[in-house]
Amino acid sequence: MKVDAVFEGGGIRGIAFAGAIESMEAHGVQWQKLAGTSVGAIIAALLAAGYTSKEINEQLKELNFKDLRGKNWINHIPFVGNFVNLVFYLGMYKNDYIDVWLEERLRKKNIRTFADLPPEKLKIIASDISSGQMIIFPDDLNRYGMKPSDVTIAQAVRMSTSIPFFYRPARWKLANKSKSYIVDGGLLSNFPIWLFDVETPRYPTFGFRFLKDRIEGDAIIPTPIHLAQNIVKTMMQAHDMRHLSDETRDRTIQIYTDSITATDFLLTDEQSDYLFESGYQAAELFLSTWDFEAHKQLRSKKKPQK
Repeated sequence: MKVDAVFEGGGIRGIAFAGAIESMEAHGVQWQKLAGTSVGAIIAALLAAGYTSKEINEQLKELNFKDLRGKNWINHIPFVGNFVNLVFYLGMYKNDYIDVWLEERLRKKNIRTFADLPPEKLKIIASDISSGQMIIFPDDLNRYGMKPSDVTIAQAVRMSTSIPFFYRPARWKLANKSKSYIVDGGLLSNFPIWLFDVETPRYPTFGFRFLKDRIEGDAIIPTPIHLAQNIVKTMMQAHDMRHLSDETRDRTIQIYTDSITATDFLLTDEQSDYLFESGYQAAELFLSTWDFEAHKQLRSKKKPQK
């Protein structure tokens, strides 16, 4: 079965996507167009480059989650280090590690920029807070006077994964020598399942999305750092609770992640295994009832959600 796929943002919980896509491929799913926000962009990029679900799972096991929280010497100053970074660099941590990590993985498949992939194969969502606009890579590059060959996929993914306040915004130097500040695509569209919608779809578009039963926050917010962290946490979790239309829900694999949040980088092995298994079982349940013809009938009664 050929499908297009859109992966939601959700930080470290992306481990669950590895389980979901392993189930999909075991059932013969073949990936066509791929898109993602934040961690979903990582998964989409690896699949677009030709990595299989098993290979992606192996690569994620090699990923050093502690290094995702890119620290400099300022972070180690007790009490004030994170605040200083937030004030002077607009984010508590650096987000360079994922850029280097993904660049190395894509190089093994002889892929670097969007020009190395077939047209329309991969789309990555980010947020330009300088202009207040969503960016769809590579579609919107012409807006910046650039071409698909001008931007590496790893750079676009780093921009898409730059969670506001938590990570420093990506400073994007443009062809006209100006700069744009780019942050997590989830700020504007965390689950862009509408990306590949057409009036009469040849293939279904499956959405991969995280779910929580309730939004969790801290009752006491003693410092600006805690305020920033809770703003991010609320933003990311609120996307999880957003209502899905019948047509969107019908094509979405909904994965429960318990109390694990986007920035829980110190996962235990048990939590990591839980995420993987949750993703796998969610995909198995979805595929047991999926009917493309029934979905097209439902879709004909609903306008695409945008």
